[in-house]
Amino acid sequence: MTEAEVVLRRGEVVKLDRGFPLVRFEDGTSMRCEHATALVKGEKVRAVIGDVVEVAVPDGHDMAIIERICPRWRSFVRKDPTERALPQVLAANFDRVIVAQPLSEVNMRRLERELVLAHETGAAVTVVLTKADLAHDEDEVLRVLEQVRALAGRDIETLVVSSHDPQSVEAVRAVVGPGQMAVLIGRSGVGKSSLVNLLLGYELQETQAVREGDGKGRHTTVSREVIELPGGGRIVDMPGVRGLGLWDADAGIEAAFPDVEELAEQCRFRDCRHVNEPGCAVLAALDSGELSRARYDSYRALKDETHAIKERREQARWMQGEKASNAKRGGKTGKPGRGKSSEKMKGISKARKEVNKRR
Repeated sequence: MTEAEVVLRRGEVVKLDRGFPLVRFEDGTSMRCEHATALVKGEKVRAVIGDVVEVAVPDGHDMAIIERICPRWRSFVRKDPTERALPQVLAANFDRVIVAQPLSEVNMRRLERELVLAHETGAAVTVVLTKADLAHDEDEVLRVLEQVRALAGRDIETLVVSSHDPQSVEAVRAVVGPGQMAVLIGRSGVGKSSLVNLLLGYELQETQAVREGDGKGRHTTVSREVIELPGGGRIVDMPGVRGLGLWDADAGIEAAFPDVEELAEQCRFRDCRHVNEPGCAVLAALDSGELSRARYDSYRALKDETHAIKERREQARWMQGEKASNAKRGGKTGKPGRGKSSEKMKGISKARKEVNKRR
């Protein structure tokens, strides 16, 4: 068979680990795959968990070759922690994001960031408080639940799960309906693997025993895998992600802070930054106590971070354009001169310094 006659098979990436993507085809069979050179060269595109791909299986190859990644209708994106201004896609084509936090040690600042990233995907969002069986008493459960609901907002369902309460497990299973896929996110040790095992009804994910002193465990999941749940839903247990850098998160911030956005609509100026502008409804609410200082500070920090990312992206685009221009002229790619481009760089640098001061 010639190269032109190779038939492409369509499938879904159902597992990613330290090796090669595992693709499940429409007939139920699966194959390990590698990426075609044309995909990884230049833009360095990689298939992620949930991607629909078109695969070639040439004669004499041990693995299939991913030739095309079909358009994604939803993505979970963060800023690449290894790059200054590049996005990193962690999952694709899912219906819901489940944010897991341990009830006895909820990190509110991280939860805010997780909610912003979850909302930014456009998927439905659910917060699950795990390890409720480690709480001191029912009063602690109710107190933390109230705090998290106040942070997440009235439109976001917040569930409490205990390994001793089958109904609490069923409530989580019910949010992932037949034919739907959920992405489960949370830092290492919050009990994501244990939650998946509870949803399945048997031990699939390896877990580590928690320490008796503080109830903390170690992260065990090292791969991303689509797991079939009873009832027809599917879930992806994402490995604990330390870095949660924002990327194009304006819409996610608006969804995670609806109270602040409602106040912002009443500001005198449409481009109000809520820092020191006259007629700012957000600052007025802060002064009156209607808006808490902690929530305002979190909102401003996230907005400033998103703005700084945009500035770095603009700087990166400018640098690429400058190098391309110098290459066309056959000139050197050293420091720019004192023309307009140099002034633009000074402006970007000054703007970034102002953002850092506000943070």
